[in-house]
Amino acid sequence: MLIYPDIDPVAVQLGPFKVHWYGLMYLIGFAAAWWLGRRRLRLFPGLSPQDLSDLIFYAALGVILGGRLGYILFYDFSAYLAEPLNILKIWQGGMSFHGGLLGVIAAMALFARRRGRRFFEIADFTAPLIPIGLGAGRLGNFINGELWGRVSDLPWAMVFPDPRAGGLPRHPSQLYEMLLEGVLLFVVLWLYARKPRPPMAVSALFLLGYGAFRFLVEFARTPDEQLGFIAAGWLTMGQLLCLPMLATGAVLWWLAHRNDSTREATLR
Repeated sequence: MLIYPDIDPVAVQLGPFKVHWYGLMYLIGFAAAWWLGRRRLRLFPGLSPQDLSDLIFYAALGVILGGRLGYILFYDFSAYLAEPLNILKIWQGGMSFHGGLLGVIAAMALFARRRGRRFFEIADFTAPLIPIGLGAGRLGNFINGELWGRVSDLPWAMVFPDPRAGGLPRHPSQLYEMLLEGVLLFVVLWLYARKPRPPMAVSALFLLGYGAFRFLVEFARTPDEQLGFIAAGWLTMGQLLCLPMLATGAVLWWLAHRNDSTREATLR
């Protein structure tokens, strides 16, 4: 059994001004996406460094606005309706990946339209840039001591200081997600996307990879207190929201490779 390390969620404080680690994780994610994007530009000769900077800006707005709105709508609408000012306190957590994903999709669609590009050209370019930010966000959750896992007797189970955790050893599920959704998903996507792939294939792999990893980790993660299990007596909201991702990813993967096979047959 491990004890949660005493980590101050505030990284820097200058008088009343506070910089929280959780917010810094977002900056790290956006910076990593920009740096990795510069390396991917060689596979997309029509995109310039300025296009990349603009795309990161669009995506950042999509992540923040979509993530916050998604959490409010999917996870705790009544609480935010009662205390609307809490909507602004993103340093306390309360961001939904699935809402952020919808925000990024909208941002990519807007960017593609304004640049006269196909949507999946932009989506396939962007997908491998996302996991590092996801991993950083989960590290921010760990630093905040939130989103801890279910009770466990594993040697690495951890006692979190939040009274709601009951002083019991629990899965450090934030770290599981950091490793799976951040590190492993990045490695898989980055290696796969190093070579030209059929349109939609990289986007499909992202949806399938994230959807599968998140669905599995939810078995170790404590369901949201205000929701509990919401379907079939064991499904969490996170798992329920992953099902459309997995279905869409499977369809896109099939279409990508069907279209690629058709194209090869035509060339022969």
